[in-house]
Amino acid sequence: MPQTQMERQRKAMVERQLAGRGIKDERVLKAMGEVPREVFVPDRLKEFAYEDSALPIEAGQTISQPYIVAQMLELAEIGPEDTVLEVGAGSGYAAAVMSRLAKRVIAIELHEVLVNKARQRISSLGYDNVEIVLGDGTKGWPEAAPFDAILVAAGSPVVPPALKEQLVVGGRLIIPISGPTHEVLTRIRRTGEDTFEEEEHGLVAFVPLVGAGEWPPMVENNAGPPRDPLGMPSQVGDPQPVTLGPVGAVTELAIETGYRPTSNIGYELRQAALPFDLMTDLSAIATGLLGNRRIVMLGEATHGTAEFYDARAEITAELIAQHGFSIVAVEADWSDAAAYNRIIHGKPAVEPGLSSPFTRFPRWMWRNDETFHFLTRLRDLNRAGTQVSFCGLDIYGLNGSIEAVLHYLDRVDPEAAAIARERYGCLTPWRSDPVEYARMAASSTYQSCEDEATRMLIDLLEKRVEYMKHDGSAFFDAEQNARVVANAEKYYRTMYRGSAESWNLRAQHMFETLERLLDHHGPGSKAVVWAHNSHIGDARATEMGQVRGEHNIGQLARERWGDEVALVGFGTGSGFVAAASHWDGELEIKRIRPARPGSYEACCHDTGLPAFVLSLLPDQRPEVIEILSEPRLERAIGVIYRPETELISHYYTAVLPQQFDVWVWFDETGPITAIPAPGVTEERETYPFGL
Repeated sequence: MPQTQMERQRKAMVERQLAGRGIKDERVLKAMGEVPREVFVPDRLKEFAYEDSALPIEAGQTISQPYIVAQMLELAEIGPEDTVLEVGAGSGYAAAVMSRLAKRVIAIELHEVLVNKARQRISSLGYDNVEIVLGDGTKGWPEAAPFDAILVAAGSPVVPPALKEQLVVGGRLIIPISGPTHEVLTRIRRTGEDTFEEEEHGLVAFVPLVGAGEWPPMVENNAGPPRDPLGMPSQVGDPQPVTLGPVGAVTELAIETGYRPTSNIGYELRQAALPFDLMTDLSAIATGLLGNRRIVMLGEATHGTAEFYDARAEITAELIAQHGFSIVAVEADWSDAAAYNRIIHGKPAVEPGLSSPFTRFPRWMWRNDETFHFLTRLRDLNRAGTQVSFCGLDIYGLNGSIEAVLHYLDRVDPEAAAIARERYGCLTPWRSDPVEYARMAASSTYQSCEDEATRMLIDLLEKRVEYMKHDGSAFFDAEQNARVVANAEKYYRTMYRGSAESWNLRAQHMFETLERLLDHHGPGSKAVVWAHNSHIGDARATEMGQVRGEHNIGQLARERWGDEVALVGFGTGSGFVAAASHWDGELEIKRIRPARPGSYEACCHDTGLPAFVLSLLPDQRPEVIEILSEPRLERAIGVIYRPETELISHYYTAVLPQQFDVWVWFDETGPITAIPAPGVTEERETYPFGL
């Protein structure tokens, strides 16, 4: 039987998050690949079941990150005849995995609601060698002792004596030991009646172990910062004193500005930052750092923030006017962007026979006041003698690109147009909903449209010389549209085989489109790229590349052009954003949650600066590069924003100085102003330049 989407995600989790990170125990990998993690999370979070993170569950607890579960199991060295104790059963997931490894599993849980749910979940899977019991895990479970292995799924400032006593000689106890600022995953092996060996296996973050009467008197003072249910330090109680480097400098800064940093990194970033008040100041700073590059990629932390659009427009206009850039390539469909390109060259936006641009979800991403103001500037630059083009890099525009290829062939080769209609007829039923094609193509009994889409592209290329005689630019446009159709068919067909495969196909398409644009415009051509930070920032510096096996256009461009490329990331701390709650949902204006403690956004907020540019180039403030090079969380909001699940759906781990060359920060931001699309609501009569 064909695999389900969850099964494919589980397999990818095992390959990338576990084996890819160094888990070698084949029995552990097999067990993790067998147990359905989605059964053990709340219904609202099932789509995140195989994400590389902990997830919240009932009673304010968590189900641990898959890698941590696998690491603890590997350290426990569980054999098929072993009896195992788990302290902190939670949702029951780890106990279920242990049941595939051991003869018998006892899992203790302090919260009755979790005990009941864990029992139901494990029973539904038919695992009959697991017993979930209600009790205080710090006391162990004497009636089933001794145990070959004990695993503790919560941070403890000391090792509860009862757990050590209930190990067999040779038994292994895996427990996170809490210190003043972090927890260390520790393996304790019983070597004799009264002797034990300890090994440390890296820093981890867990909810605190709760128990009665097992802690020494001083433990409360040594337990470290309180943690929220997802294992992150909580900002509660009185603030703790911090060391801020040169006391005199901080004192003078506070007297002069009223700013009092609460962390050393906030102070250091403030010293290195280049503040700006006006967008014109930003463009002068940025182009001073970027003007000598051939390709400048400008990111965004959200798809719906006005400041990001305005800042990129200001920088781009300066690069065009002062540094000879002539291509603006954006994260948009080729056929839609072509309409905007016609506008900035003084032509009608929509040619007869073609659909209005940017009418599919998310319409607001390129139909907004900020984009239209930018198009006006590009039109004025072209009128003044600059020749700049506006182009789309993305792969989604199946319908628009089919229309464009047919429209072109109707003009230059009617016979070829008839053949194209026949070949593209395979995709016709799915043009309005390509995702449905993806579902059908995932079936082993469905014949895909790959051959027809590919053959059409080959036909165009074989007639390149003949078609180029009519109009080289028109042929280039038609060729690119045919490539979009062929690659979009592959993209939708791979959607159900794994997210990394489809993501990488999209990234490769965007990169190759940029490469062809530069070749088409000649050896001296220069391009500005607009796309989300997740596309722009080098994927090798993030968990995208390190864990999920994904690359992006920023990485591919660096590999292809080296120092000719500059990658610019953008971030925000708070404010409002235009986004939907789900795919194909209505546009909403949503409040952005304050930055996660310890994240790059929290560090930037702690500078006290409303806006700044930070150079991450090697010759700029090496001490700042060093302190930013610790992996941290970074926020990414796309066209969908779910504040209620922000940590798991909108944060990923990154190393900022390796990810970007320059970082642009706005502490508080506002939403873009969306403009309706024809056929959706009433269109502005003066679209797109009546602003």
